[in-house]
Amino acid sequence: MWVAKHFRLSRAYTELEKSAADRAAELQDLSHRLLRVQDEERRKLSRDLHDTTGQTLAALKMAVSRLQETYKETSAALAIVSEVEQLADQAIGEIRTMSYLLHPPLLDEVGFASAAECYIEGFARRSGISVQAEIAKSRERLPRNVEIALFRVLQESLTNVHRHSGASDASIRFQHAGDAVILEVQDFGKGIPEERLRLLHGVNKETGVGLAGMRERLHELDGKLEIESDCRGTSMRAIVPLAPGTTAAPSEIRRTVCASAFP
Repeated sequence: MWVAKHFRLSRAYTELEKSAADRAAELQDLSHRLLRVQDEERRKLSRDLHDTTGQTLAALKMAVSRLQETYKETSAALAIVSEVEQLADQAIGEIRTMSYLLHPPLLDEVGFASAAECYIEGFARRSGISVQAEIAKSRERLPRNVEIALFRVLQESLTNVHRHSGASDASIRFQHAGDAVILEVQDFGKGIPEERLRLLHGVNKETGVGLAGMRERLHELDGKLEIESDCRGTSMRAIVPLAPGTTAAPSEIRRTVCASAFP
């Protein structure tokens, strides 16, 4: 009787473990799907902002130009029209930047390396943080899901540098290392307190949405996120293994698109 009871308990425990593992796998899959939907929504919103709101503001600029010609002899009216023109220019710049931050067209058109360079240039101008970057180029494109994951990690890491590090300088390095790619973002700020760093290395509500999102993206690619920090600054390192396969030809339009993204 004791043996039968022990067997039933053991079987129940095994079934419970399997059920828990199945639920964990389902939650992981749901999380990955949500990230993919989020990326697609960002791409669509970015395109809509550029193609609709951007075009509307461009039409407004043309109308303002006609008004300037009409009222060029009336100084009071011309001053008001000039103010409207300045506001229109500001709105166009903000829409372009917002559209680019949601989903840079370079990421689809020429790949991660060029999109990263352009984003870093814009980040340095907006934040006032001096960024030294070494971005390895390749004749072959990375798989699309890898490029998106790396770009989102870059975005989130630099956002954290700006918000939390207190640094005036940072460095970024992207390299191909054998059968993997490595993206490292390092700041030279105040570092993360030891207790907080221990929490960040775990998986809990203290981790934060941004860091959790980075880990989920990398986990889907069998990659990993490493965090190191001391009083000299913080380093975030994303490592993604690569399988032989998907490639695409490079392009040479980076400077043109980048210049239009951040006027």
